[in-house]
Amino acid sequence: MRKKTLYTLLSIGMICMNCSSYLDEDPQSALTEEDAFNTVGKLKNNALLSIYNYIGGSANSQGLQGTDRGVYDLNSLTTDEQIIPIRGGDWEDNYLWYRLYFHEWTSGEGPFNDTWNYLFKVIVMTNEGIERIENFKKSHEADSATLDAYTAELRALRAMFYFYAMDLWGRVPLVTSTQVRTSEMTLADRRTTFLFIVKELQEAAPLLSQQRSPNKNTEYYGRMTRPVAYFILAKLLLNAEIYYDNDWTDNERPNAKNIIIDVKGEQKNAWEAVVHYCSRIGMRHELAETYSSNFSVHNDESRENIFVIPTDPVMYSNRYNYFFRSRHYSHGSAIGGTSENGPCATVSTMKAFGYGTDSMDKRALDCFYLDTVYYNDNVVYEDDGVTPLVYHPMAVTMFDLSGEAYEKTAGARLRKYEVDPTARADGRLINNDIVLFRYADVLLMQAEALIRLGRADEAADPFYQVRKRGSGLESDNQPVTLDMIYHERLLELMWEGWRRNDMIRFDTFHQPYDLKEITDMETDRHTIVFPIPANLMQMHPDWKQNPGY
Repeated sequence: MRKKTLYTLLSIGMICMNCSSYLDEDPQSALTEEDAFNTVGKLKNNALLSIYNYIGGSANSQGLQGTDRGVYDLNSLTTDEQIIPIRGGDWEDNYLWYRLYFHEWTSGEGPFNDTWNYLFKVIVMTNEGIERIENFKKSHEADSATLDAYTAELRALRAMFYFYAMDLWGRVPLVTSTQVRTSEMTLADRRTTFLFIVKELQEAAPLLSQQRSPNKNTEYYGRMTRPVAYFILAKLLLNAEIYYDNDWTDNERPNAKNIIIDVKGEQKNAWEAVVHYCSRIGMRHELAETYSSNFSVHNDESRENIFVIPTDPVMYSNRYNYFFRSRHYSHGSAIGGTSENGPCATVSTMKAFGYGTDSMDKRALDCFYLDTVYYNDNVVYEDDGVTPLVYHPMAVTMFDLSGEAYEKTAGARLRKYEVDPTARADGRLINNDIVLFRYADVLLMQAEALIRLGRADEAADPFYQVRKRGSGLESDNQPVTLDMIYHERLLELMWEGWRRNDMIRFDTFHQPYDLKEITDMETDRHTIVFPIPANLMQMHPDWKQNPGY
């Protein structure tokens, strides 16, 4: 998967760059372009498998999860789920985290530009891979079936990256060829891009493997498979009212019951299509017996995880930085490294989990370090070696905690992934695969779609499968409501990067929450997408900025 060639790619971010880890201009060992793509095996490695080096990452804004200032931060630190407060001299960062939390960002934010460039760099690479495979196929008809499967996998990967780009920015360049000049690129409306992604995934899915992607013992470990494509389709269609809307600032939404999708020749509305694809995923996946096993050091054995970023401290450079960022300094030292004492759960999140009550959800102990901190059953002490380290989950009462009693210890911290004693780089290089898509999410999507279809009685089974496994509380099986779904999604998917997506769909993203108060600026809902990065607007004077910016 780490082959070398002699060419570079121009990303849609308009910066010329080498494709980092697998491309290297080294005349001592580089393959020529002809040598790199002249057999089916080399095409597989250099045109297809090389793309998987970019699902995760090791630098800021790189990867779909695991690193800082990228997709995950934009989807999490802009919500009611978590926050990075200012802690004295720590985390001021020119008020970046403040602007993200309070939705006061500008088009010049560095993470917007860097994340855009990352996503479109990979899209450009998939376009080139598809073209190389299709050109090779013209003179190798005997390998058509294999090559068609490779093309389908690349199309599905491209669709997934377009999903993230469209979700973040609404209007993006829709480019499927390397022959398009940058000067010719235009911003496609959101509906067009949404329908393109749906069509690409539908056409690619039948040619994808049906194996479970997270299974380390197969050649499809960490790869795009049919259940992964179905998950993205379900997520797209669950948000169809958002993605079908070309004017999200007019306070009107299309009705998903009127958004008709062709599913294998059958016309289904968006909610019906969600139910269809969720049921197909259930043929290959199921809930794990325990919640925590999905995030254990050996979570490649989980039948619940649908798509992961493979990790290995020796073999891969993919990092999981969130532990490192979240833990108090003394906590990091106790585990054998350092840490940054940053992100924590908000007060509203802890209230949702029932912290401090007799009915606290069991997942709180799986998701958070709370109160007195222990490692290997021993109390962790602050720097003085005498004072026990205590996190105070309800003490995040303002964004700037400087000078407050719990300046350094306010907020519950990330605990979700099992501590890997063999981790390297201060716990950022771990063996726990990074979970992107999970079957519990599928069940909650299915339940939500059924409720929106008016079939709440059918929603009870998928919903209560998740709640009973997660909460540890006996349920009275009361009728499921959308409010219950919204609440459950926060508890079940905490720290997994879906909160912004959920808040927009439930129309709460622009509303007051936790420390964030309503402002006149957000009444038009323009903040449900981010502004097109400023440098791109300068390079393309004919592009129109997203409304409201």
